[in-house]
Amino acid sequence: MFTILSKYEICPNNWELVIHSPRIAKKACPGHFVIVMTDAEGERIPLTIADFDADAGTITMVVMAVGTSTKKLAAKNVGDSLFALIGPLGHPSELEQFGTVILTAGGVGAAPVFPIARALKEIGNRVIVIHGARNRSLLFWQDKLKSVSDEYILTTDDGSEGRKGLVTEPLRELLEENRIGKNTMSDSIGCIYAIGPAVMMKFVAETVRPFGVKTIASLNTVMIDGTGMCGGCRVRVGDETKFTCVDGPEFDALAVDWDTVLARQKIYCEEEKCSLTRYTENGYPGR
Repeated sequence: MFTILSKYEICPNNWELVIHSPRIAKKACPGHFVIVMTDAEGERIPLTIADFDADAGTITMVVMAVGTSTKKLAAKNVGDSLFALIGPLGHPSELEQFGTVILTAGGVGAAPVFPIARALKEIGNRVIVIHGARNRSLLFWQDKLKSVSDEYILTTDDGSEGRKGLVTEPLRELLEENRIGKNTMSDSIGCIYAIGPAVMMKFVAETVRPFGVKTIASLNTVMIDGTGMCGGCRVRVGDETKFTCVDGPEFDALAVDWDTVLARQKIYCEEEKCSLTRYTENGYPGR
């Protein structure tokens, strides 16, 4: 069960895995995630479903191999099986006719943005994707994102590909054009999605705030066990405390307490470092 059908390094240290899982593929929607265990002794890790094909019975995950569990997963080969795969979990993305939707994708966030953009376009929205990365070596899925976009804007921090700068710069320009009525879009901007590093999503929210446009952020990166039991993914949204894995993973980006989110991501840094040190000292495939 849960056999790896294909494995491809889409950019350094980032792997695209296609997994045979007909039951999950049949139920999956944009925004959903799964819980993965590579082996019986491994930890449970939540990963976003980056693509799914109900007819083929497959789901696609994009994995950045940075910690013990993700390195174990990336060390698996085609034909290997996962010990456990649970899902789909979480609330699916809001898919409505917003008019024009802007999706900002930062780094690995390009993967979960793809199925959302595709679904929004299929129901008649005008889709603009702003795809950013630190440099060209960290870009992937450009063609896939272009295929579901009415307009595709590429940015890199160092200018090595596309426009030099951050995703917030073209976002602000589009919002300014929309506000003064000089945009060439057929519909006004009705919604903005932000998926990527937490600091990127924070600044997307701050960029949008003066314009008052509905903005949704995915907080998958703060999840730990994915069941609501550990409390590690608590996040303040307005006046309420939410659990990302059971109440999200998507929330109103303008209401999220981003400083708490950023602080929470650092809580287990020392434990993660110790775990990875033990793992690498014992050696692992591909080291």
